[in-house]
Amino acid sequence: MKILGISGSLRKGSYNTAALRAAQELLPQGVTLEIFDLAPLPLYSEDIDPFPPEVKAFRERIAQSDALLIATPEYNHSIPGVLKNALDWASCAPEPPCANKPVAILGASIGRFGTLRAQLHLREICAALDMLVLPKPELFISYARTKFDAQGRLTDAETRERLREFLEAFLAWVRRLSLA
Repeated sequence: MKILGISGSLRKGSYNTAALRAAQELLPQGVTLEIFDLAPLPLYSEDIDPFPPEVKAFRERIAQSDALLIATPEYNHSIPGVLKNALDWASCAPEPPCANKPVAILGASIGRFGTLRAQLHLREICAALDMLVLPKPELFISYARTKFDAQGRLTDAETRERLREFLEAFLAWVRRLSLA
């Protein structure tokens, strides 16, 4: 199974990118997680035709994946612009590659709510794009500074276990949808 990981943060020390790297370590054999860098994507515009090479590469990676795993920070009670920009590019015709694609959402933040509001907004966006969002469990990593070390490794045992359980549920969700 191929999963495409998308971090909504461009920050070098991003806790969300670190959470995706921790997910890579926890996935079982036979499941791969590629983390896609959103930085090269240009700002979305319907006037740009044909798609720039960076956008084509992003859309191809989505199309080639069995599922998406999105890790979003929370900026001003919502998702970051870079993530919304990427989803706008992924939603374009012809053949939006994210339609009917299973997706799971998680997020890490330094605050106590752990991206609760951003994840709610992201669920609405994904539903509008006909993505198949994992209904539960949800994963909110709050107080992220205390859960990751200076190198970005997930060091909190409880959070690591919650991430493992979240990934197990996600993989079961993807398998169940592939049988439908």
